[in-house]
Amino acid sequence: MKVKICGLNTPDAVDAAVAAGADWLGFIVFPRSPRAVSPSEAGALARRKGAAKSVAVLVDPDDRLLGAVLAEMAPDIIQLHGAESPARCLDARAYAAEGVWKAIGVNGAADIARAANYMGRVDGFVFDAKPPAGADRPGGWGAGYDYGLLRDYDGRAPFLLSGGLDAANVADAIAASGARAVDVASGVESAPGVKDAGKIDAFVTAARAVGEDKR
Repeated sequence: MKVKICGLNTPDAVDAAVAAGADWLGFIVFPRSPRAVSPSEAGALARRKGAAKSVAVLVDPDDRLLGAVLAEMAPDIIQLHGAESPARCLDARAYAAEGVWKAIGVNGAADIARAANYMGRVDGFVFDAKPPAGADRPGGWGAGYDYGLLRDYDGRAPFLLSGGLDAANVADAIAASGARAVDVASGVESAPGVKDAGKIDAFVTAARAVGEDKR
């Protein structure tokens, strides 16, 4: 079971995620997020990643922002969390060392089916909860959904389960969805944008325990 800790914005938070054994570290370069960092801040934090992979989380970035993220951070993965087209996702591959993930908001089976439009254009998906009506950002609200909907996903590209996860529910969410990777932000925080080292460790431990049970 692989784990991404997202919305890291301080050295202590990064160090906690690395110490817990997270596979991916997410840095949100989007000003409206309470977890936002600048490209230069993301770069400084990503240099603490150890063996983990760095993920730049962007929302409808233009070429200028992509270039800045590449120059400052050199991300392993770019996660696109806006309304990016399949062609735009393919363009973004030039700015990441390993590939591009597309985030898709889910509240019904039709949302899972949308992933087919991106096949061959992205290297993975992040299936997250759809934001509430009128929201000013696409993710990080701490809301869940029917994780069992992901059982209908039959694409070639792997996916991460995201949205409303925490140490208490991640095992059930994995069982419902069949996920092999999970992504958490608000579920390991003491307040919006404030990561809690104990919650990070508990989340990684809980997710990994499910992976061990599947062997």
